[in-house]
Amino acid sequence: MSKNSMKAAVLTGLKKIELKEIEIPNPKDDEVLIRLRAVGLCGSDVHYYEHGKIGKYIVEKPIILGHEASGEIVKVGRNVTGLKVSQRVSIEPGATCGECDHCKEGRYNLCSNVEFLATPPYDGVFCEYVAMRADLVFPIPDSMSYETAALVEPFSVGLHAIRRGGLQPNETVIIMGMGPIGLLTAAAAKLAGSKTIIGVDLEQNRLEASKSMGATYTINLREDSLEEKVNEYTNGIGVDIAIETAGSPKAVQGAIASVRRGGRVVIVGLSPQEEVPVNISYVVDNEIDIKGVFRYHHTYPTAIEMLSKKAVDIEKIITNKYKLSDTSKAFERAIHDKTNTLKIMVYSN
Repeated sequence: MSKNSMKAAVLTGLKKIELKEIEIPNPKDDEVLIRLRAVGLCGSDVHYYEHGKIGKYIVEKPIILGHEASGEIVKVGRNVTGLKVSQRVSIEPGATCGECDHCKEGRYNLCSNVEFLATPPYDGVFCEYVAMRADLVFPIPDSMSYETAALVEPFSVGLHAIRRGGLQPNETVIIMGMGPIGLLTAAAAKLAGSKTIIGVDLEQNRLEASKSMGATYTINLREDSLEEKVNEYTNGIGVDIAIETAGSPKAVQGAIASVRRGGRVVIVGLSPQEEVPVNISYVVDNEIDIKGVFRYHHTYPTAIEMLSKKAVDIEKIITNKYKLSDTSKAFERAIHDKTNTLKIMVYSN
């Protein structure tokens, strides 16, 4: 392999990843070149691998997946200030236009012109190097691992969710679904000062994991009544905020049923069916606020600061680690061992 080339795990067809040698990108004047160190495997990556599309985003040519990343700066573009070679960084994966109404009002996560890593047709970071616009690169403290820095991306989803819900210190939160996003949402709620966090899932191992992320109580829907347990844990009042991360119609309905009068519901998960039956009379009568979440905005500096305090060890959600050369094995593990797998991390060296 020449000094100008790198290894990349390329999705070349459904359930087919090949390790290829491609050219190392040359950073533009406003970019930095980053030597990738840790990349998390996301559910969206698995969906592209298994099905070749997510909604309107279709894999039409070979693509590099992966968007949860950290690394070390090895080259800096001529117009870049505030960043330097050898800095350890976390990467925000969405390059937005900065010109549309959404970008100008600060909600750049809604930018329709975004170039998001590993969202077709844009390549991701299951490779050795990536060139990123400097404003999407955030230095991390020496005490922070590359793993935690990579998890800043999914943690940002949880942080945005609690912001959308208007979480205040000492409020009670229920989180429907204890997959990686649900677990990191629990961590975000704990770090933001939530008094009581209730984790809900069908799998006991995920509920156990939620306790280390900050869950005060857990509800196993295979064994427990959601209504009875919520009443028990909230003295019959209901929670202040319910956050749905499972992508399940029943979880959406359960979230709405769990909040107190005047409570808030935040929907993060994408249901396989576009329309979910909701008791509108109940929502109106109880004046329940319902908000959606799409990715995040302005979260990275806050997320890095929160996680640097190490009040919650989010690396506990990492269940498996693979080399870049074994990326295909990582995907197969994610598909076939969902019971024991939470977050998989891939390393390029």
